[in-house]
Amino acid sequence: SGNSTIITSELFRRACSKFTTGITIVTTSADGNPHGVTVNSFTSVSCEPPLVSVSIDLKCSVLPALRNANHFGVNVLAEDQEDISARFAGACDSRFDGIGWHFGVTGVPVIEGVIAAFECRRHASIEAGDHVILLGRVELAEFFEGKPLLYFNRRYRRLSH
Repeated sequence: SGNSTIITSELFRRACSKFTTGITIVTTSADGNPHGVTVNSFTSVSCEPPLVSVSIDLKCSVLPALRNANHFGVNVLAEDQEDISARFAGACDSRFDGIGWHFGVTGVPVIEGVIAAFECRRHASIEAGDHVILLGRVELAEFFEGKPLLYFNRRYRRLSH
């Protein structure tokens, strides 16, 4: 028997923590400068056309750059990139300092060592509660060998095999 009660934001967060997700860094560039934030609410939406979605908190400092950009990137982190996830989740202005990255074909920052990278044209944005859902049309996707960094029950996890 599970726990069920009247929904509160804390109960909602605890219940959502039971859904295992990967970890991504969503990136864009503004005035030639890279911007990025850790996001675990990434999903494929459609194959034809190829669409993905990410949800960004309205209070996120990177949101204005994402809303104004024509393109954004989604970098799927490998299991050895927990430090990058923590860095991009924090309130640091120099998130890209000291990590390997390059501007992709569409001009979005692509982080090196990831297991997948998507370069997307902003397709739509939808305000939903305290977040903005960004829909992106995938213009370029690449993937590499490796295992994902996972998030479950408010902790980073790794595949055991």
